[in-house]
Amino acid sequence: QVHLMESGGGSVQAGGSLKLSCVASEYKDIPYCMGWFRQVPGEEREAVAALHTGDSTTYYADSVKGRFTISQGNAKITLYLQMNNLKPEDTAMYYCAADPWTCDGLSSLQARKYDFWGPGTQVTVSS
Repeated sequence: QVHLMESGGGSVQAGGSLKLSCVASEYKDIPYCMGWFRQVPGEEREAVAALHTGDSTTYYADSVKGRFTISQGNAKITLYLQMNNLKPEDTAMYYCAADPWTCDGLSSLQARKYDFWGPGTQVTVSS
């Protein structure tokens, strides 16, 4: 199974920036759909962004377009989420997820698609 571990969360003021990282291990040499999701207690887990490691196609939730950027490291074992112009509503636990082979504009933003998840990293944005 793929093991994922997030890092980079923290507390920032509105308008600030954070860069999250997700390190993958025990992965196969195949394409993966990699995603960032977030969840507030009592609410459903929602998609933030996704990236297909095969062709580098990216997808973003409307709420973060223009502010967040998903990318992968040169070694392709690390996934990043650069978050700029953070807003209080971005406050959540952020999770890294992975699913083998496929990735598209619809399924890549659905949490149920993903087989592997990291434990999460907390992001708190104060106004």
